[in-house]
Amino acid sequence: MLDFREIDIKDKDWINELLHKSDFMGCEYSFANNMAWRKMSNSLITKYKDFYIVGTPLADVPSFTYPAGEGDITEVFSELKKISDSKGKPLVISSVNNENLIKLKEIYGDRLTVKTNPDYFDYIYNNIDLIEMKGKKFHGKRNHIKRFKDNDWEFREITEKDFDDCITFAVESYNNSNGHDDFSAVCEQFAIHTFFDNYYEFGLKGAILKQNGQMVGFTLGEQLNSNTFVVHIEKALGSVQGAYPTICNEFAKMCASELKYINREEDLGLEGLRKSKRSYNPAFLLEKHVVIIV
Repeated sequence: MLDFREIDIKDKDWINELLHKSDFMGCEYSFANNMAWRKMSNSLITKYKDFYIVGTPLADVPSFTYPAGEGDITEVFSELKKISDSKGKPLVISSVNNENLIKLKEIYGDRLTVKTNPDYFDYIYNNIDLIEMKGKKFHGKRNHIKRFKDNDWEFREITEKDFDDCITFAVESYNNSNGHDDFSAVCEQFAIHTFFDNYYEFGLKGAILKQNGQMVGFTLGEQLNSNTFVVHIEKALGSVQGAYPTICNEFAKMCASELKYINREEDLGLEGLRKSKRSYNPAFLLEKHVVIIV
């Protein structure tokens, strides 16, 4: 039986090596993401041969993210199925991209059921779109950015001296929105603390935005795979006109100019978030499926 345990910073090197082999574009294929958001579903990790596996083997219905690495995927699923079989449940695999879905259909045929929820698709943008924001489709964004920059403003890379200010900024946002009533908001606070506690070990990049000497936003991200930068956290004051499009635009310039795509993660079915992510004109949505194998 596979030996699952909680993820630890000491796991970084071997996990990143296996993530690199798969080169997946989904936002969940990040060591930093996995460690920071582990409380969301009490996820655990394990290694099987040259595969990295994240999942919830202790849940009533165990679920696992599609493994990252290389080798015979059917061997991995056979091991995972022992866990689900022991609970009398089918094997549930999430974050299955279209390419891997085709592969699984060929292997499992009618033993496989597919469930798809667009709430968990990743928004993928051309880096040049968010860097230049050219054309009619970005006219509104450019206007908001201009209004923001009519004031004295500053955008710069985060340093260790900024960590506490960023955490305080996030906590104030959390308190103002009654975040304690929202489990995902509670988990986000844990994630933000984890990102800053391990900022340099994770290899993160971050920046803060100020207007008239006052902090109005911060953001964190990292290179996700060979051609994609992922934005893990983006916080700004919605009351300050242009703060959000400015931090998006400036962060893309700072960190993603050498990459083709920017992943701004899912909308989780939240209408306001969905409207916002669509307003930046994604190049495509990265489809991710859940497969159930009996």
